[in-house]
Amino acid sequence: MYAVIKTGGKQYRVAAGEKIKVEQIAADVGQEIVFDEVLAVGNGTELKVGTPLVSGASVTVKVVAHGRHDKVRIFKLRRRKHYQKRQGHRQNFTEIEIASISA
Repeated sequence: MYAVIKTGGKQYRVAAGEKIKVEQIAADVGQEIVFDEVLAVGNGTELKVGTPLVSGASVTVKVVAHGRHDKVRIFKLRRRKHYQKRQGHRQNFTEIEIASISA
């Protein structure tokens, strides 16, 4: 069984037992969270798609860790103008483990 959930402005296809990294969530490590924004639920041959959400469906997850992704380097250059700009960015993430999917 799998589900498509929406969190942090992105959509993720998840199944029970998977670990994924999502945008940072304000929760403690070990805490359980319930996602109610379920866009679709599939079970082999069946697929239930919501309009826009599947009513009564939820996904329970457990927060495993918090961290930061690798650095993304931004370099801007204007040729012949003596303009160079260097910038870096590290995005925060929360690693979650999918405990169960209920439809």
